[in-house]
Amino acid sequence: MAAVETGESRSHARAGKKHKKKRRLSIRIDMTPMVDVAFLLLTFFMLTTYFSKPQTMELNLPPDEKTTVEVAESNLLTIRMDAKSVVYWNVGTEPAKVSDLKSLRPMLEERNRNNPKLITLIKVDREGTYTMMVDIMDELNLANITRFSLAPMTDADKKIIEKAKA
Repeated sequence: MAAVETGESRSHARAGKKHKKKRRLSIRIDMTPMVDVAFLLLTFFMLTTYFSKPQTMELNLPPDEKTTVEVAESNLLTIRMDAKSVVYWNVGTEPAKVSDLKSLRPMLEERNRNNPKLITLIKVDREGTYTMMVDIMDELNLANITRFSLAPMTDADKKIIEKAKA
């Protein structure tokens, strides 16, 4: 708390004489209660703050680059996206079909329901943007597909796209 020292504690013997200097009043403030409240608030906010977990995606990478994984063609859905954001998809050796991003999700859900072992392979053209790949991955996430792989688009994929355009 606070206390004020006035200097009146001395005897009043010299009360009749004039003082040349005025005495300053000294003020003493006790900071203990304020420090207690500050630490109480600090502790309260530290204990009640919700710490959000970072949102990450789990990646399963092969132990070696030379490792190959054999997958049946009937269990492989390939999604290709050209530089103009047009989606081409096919299962196995079927001819590629043209689709847009909006109609991709119902097709993915239906194909995954019919074949639970289905693995989706995503190939995006080098001239495409990063958001194209993210959009496809978002559609896979919304369709509850967790088994997918990313691969670079090759010249053979570009020929498949050209056949689908014709």
